[in-house]
Amino acid sequence: MRIILCGFGVVAQSLIKLFESREEELYSKYGLKPRVLAVFDSKGSAIDQSGLNLEKLIQVKEKFGTVKNYSEKNNSMKGNEILKNVEADVLIETTASNYKDAEPGMTHITTAMKKGMHVISVNKGPLALAFPSLMELATYNQVMFKFSGTVGGGTPILDYAKNSLRGEKITSFAGILNGTTNYILSNMATGLSFDDALKDAQDRGYVEADESLDLDGLDAAAKLVILANWIMGMKVTMPDIKCVGIRKVTIEDIRKAETNNSVLKLIASCDKELMVSPKEVPKDDPLGVNGTLNAIAFTSEHSGTQTIIGKGAGGTETASSILRDLLDIRQEIAKN
Repeated sequence: MRIILCGFGVVAQSLIKLFESREEELYSKYGLKPRVLAVFDSKGSAIDQSGLNLEKLIQVKEKFGTVKNYSEKNNSMKGNEILKNVEADVLIETTASNYKDAEPGMTHITTAMKKGMHVISVNKGPLALAFPSLMELATYNQVMFKFSGTVGGGTPILDYAKNSLRGEKITSFAGILNGTTNYILSNMATGLSFDDALKDAQDRGYVEADESLDLDGLDAAAKLVILANWIMGMKVTMPDIKCVGIRKVTIEDIRKAETNNSVLKLIASCDKELMVSPKEVPKDDPLGVNGTLNAIAFTSEHSGTQTIIGKGAGGTETASSILRDLLDIRQEIAKN
């Protein structure tokens, strides 16, 4: 399977390492032989129509901080040029999420789809701002659009709701979709101030470079959009979400929750309305998880409420979700 990789940060590098470490198993068990033809990051690109040397790619990135030094040939080609000139089966989009205009991910995805390439995205920006139209574009161009890693990282939240609860009617859901805010609120429950809890999370590398994505609930809202569209069949985008972050949460709020035998969590919910806001959760509720864990409870018509808990972000976890999507695409292609 011929692949173009957009972005070469932690997630994309973890994926390349997965390809290397599981090469024999992927081929013998699933018939999948990933061939990465082109990779580009913010400083340049590496292209080889016969397939890039994955070990060399990682070494070059670690040494120079960019894939541009892989070779001198085509190393200044931009993303869109590559997508138009390199023949591939799948685009894997891993560039940073941007909730203002979703670029450059949006252009990468739409260009690939129009060219007949299947797309896997862990970039939430395009889905948060244009989920319905991207699904229509994929259908029109008869390509598959996969995005398991956008919600829950390696925890298969989207697959669980769509496949394990198939035949059920999900009536509502609510959950913790951002591990960073959960970590901060968990620390505040032990007595740390908001500023100290935030600094600790930053020191551990949990907070996005643009902290507003976590603290103002934008990351959770983007995931809520994806869930509402994919699972509930809605046609919504970011402006449809009522969103309140955790910046104004005080120690007094935490103590008040404690007196009610509850904990304060940033909850994304889809019931009568779509909302992200801090809420009290009973301590014995499955959503009362601590640290960087994500948790989401799906309520369905006949099966009651079921909760799935797992790790949110993380390079290897998210890379594993990309691999799942790639195997799904491989299976569909084999069927047809």
